[in-house]
Amino acid sequence: MTETGRLLGSGRSADVYEIDDAWVLRRDRDGWGDAAAEGAVMAYVRQHGYPAPRVRPTGSRTELVLERLSGPTLLGALGDGRVGVQEAGALLADLLRRLHAVPGRDAARPEARVLHLDLHPDNVMLTPDGPRVIDWSNTEDGHPGLDWGMSAVILAQVAVGDAPLAGPAHALLSALLADPCALTESGLAEARRRRAANPTMSRPEVELLGPAEELIRKLAFR
Repeated sequence: MTETGRLLGSGRSADVYEIDDAWVLRRDRDGWGDAAAEGAVMAYVRQHGYPAPRVRPTGSRTELVLERLSGPTLLGALGDGRVGVQEAGALLADLLRRLHAVPGRDAARPEARVLHLDLHPDNVMLTPDGPRVIDWSNTEDGHPGLDWGMSAVILAQVAVGDAPLAGPAHALLSALLADPCALTESGLAEARRRRAANPTMSRPEVELLGPAEELIRKLAFR
């Protein structure tokens, strides 16, 4: 087990600890992730110019050593007014397009691309060197339409809820789905199915999926 310093933050399934000024450790609490595979994907897209953090191999399925980043998340920057919703939506769309421009890893599936499958404002850090996309734990290879579907459903669930961020999330979703957008009917359907099956989702969050899909259809397939 990697030696660590203080706890820097916790998410739904993992904790992040300080190592030194340059590196942090993310440790999976539940044991169902694959840190080695995640690190390999991050290294691959980074080799092709995509803004993912640097990684250091550990050989562990539950521990991932990552470049220590400074700066707010895109969500934090939205919250304090440093970034507008139109700019944030355009940035998310650009990050999806750039990711899907990375050459696929599977020669037997030339149409497949690396998918992030959890690209939303809290998984983009705005560093002094530009945006960095974090949390690649859901990544797989597949059709880009699914990636667009996952990002859209995540935002739409907030937009149709009663939280204070509902209004900004609606505007952000509209900006994300502006042309050019690679969302597909099958990608949206599969994204909703996966969100419903996600064990970290609460019952109220699952109940928002129907209205969320309706909103996405109004914006993307009109």
